[in-house]
Amino acid sequence: MSRMAECCCGSLRAEVSGDPILVGACHCEQCQRRTGSPFGVSAYFPADQVRVSGSSKVFTRDGQDGRRVRMGFCPDCGSTVFWEADFLPGHVAIAVGAFCDPAFPPPSFSIWERTKHPWVTLAAELQRRLDQDAPK
Repeated sequence: MSRMAECCCGSLRAEVSGDPILVGACHCEQCQRRTGSPFGVSAYFPADQVRVSGSSKVFTRDGQDGRRVRMGFCPDCGSTVFWEADFLPGHVAIAVGAFCDPAFPPPSFSIWERTKHPWVTLAAELQRRLDQDAPK
């Protein structure tokens, strides 16, 4: 199976093959700022299953756990499409919203719930973590 994620203007794309190994909701402060939403949802794929096309700029930041995250965003429209995080080497995360696919697999975990907005409700069957890494 192949899926295409893209930025708002369509110039930065990430094509993935296969299903993600993880899909998660993150409530950390940086995901809230990155998305302009109370949480971000990301899908993690082995790097060899991701093909990025178009130009991108990279913003490197420290995660709330102190490890680095390198965010790839479109230099034209500013949409963050993909990133690589030190906590899961050899994998690329894609912003689930960039797929615009309502049939995309739902999150299986929720992290950084210590900073989750109290009115956000997610499915009860998720693995929940207050302030640690996604399950591996």
